[in-house]
Amino acid sequence: MTPQYGHVYVADLNPRFGTEPEKIRPVVVVQTDGLNRSHPSTIICPLTTKTAGFANPLRVALPKGVSGLGRASDILLDQVKAIDNRRLRRRLGVLPDPYLGELRHKLLLVLDFVEETLW
Repeated sequence: MTPQYGHVYVADLNPRFGTEPEKIRPVVVVQTDGLNRSHPSTIICPLTTKTAGFANPLRVALPKGVSGLGRASDILLDQVKAIDNRRLRRRLGVLPDPYLGELRHKLLLVLDFVEETLW
């Protein structure tokens, strides 16, 4: 499967180490399609159904139904990681704006690529 930027997939993140999210769960691809077309791995942010329930600079809240999600979920921006493309099981859908825009903005802040602060 060739991953696509801004798309949500189900991925197998087992085994986990330390504080990493585990199990089979949705992820959103944040790596450019220029690399996705030929690279054997991709950069993702995992999702969780344990939602924060409040504005959080390390999460993007997604309501149930967005991008094919069966439950409300949060994108975990502080858990960005590279995974082998073979961990991707199936595509759920495309992450629409404004969620993709919020993800891009917060990810740039987390990685300290902009002159703003999170707090």
